[in-house]
Amino acid sequence: MENNDILIRLRYALDIKNTDMVKIFQLGGIDVTKEEVLKILTKSNVEEPELDQQLRINNSKLESFLDGLIIFKRGRQEPKPGQPENPPKINESINNVLLKKVKIALSLTSEDMIEIFDNAGIAITKGELSALLRKKGHKNYKECGDKFARNFLKGLAVMYRD
Repeated sequence: MENNDILIRLRYALDIKNTDMVKIFQLGGIDVTKEEVLKILTKSNVEEPELDQQLRINNSKLESFLDGLIIFKRGRQEPKPGQPENPPKINESINNVLLKKVKIALSLTSEDMIEIFDNAGIAITKGELSALLRKKGHKNYKECGDKFARNFLKGLAVMYRD
């Protein structure tokens, strides 16, 4: 799944306004204008690529947006003594990062996450969820596929929009 598609679905699920999108990007350390946000949120034109106006974002920018979402929803956390000011970027699948950071931003419990997947028609156990939320390199780490990420965002929309 493309990063822009993830942002479009996340924006819809959480009903985030364009001005808030700009603010969230800024909280994540990226300066964008409202016009650039609109270009990021436009669907890509597959039939006529020369007319494609979409502004594509990479994994780093998406992760910065998710960091900004955490600050937007929960407030800025002061770093503890000896802790770096800006946390290092996570070196794993962007889908796993999406699950982790949305869980933090919305203060979701594992039961909430299982319910979100259930809303999308996916049955997932606590153990499977735990494997998706683990750090890469852990013996039980499992990479989150596009299907799980898409269904998570779908379940999120069901939970927050209905």
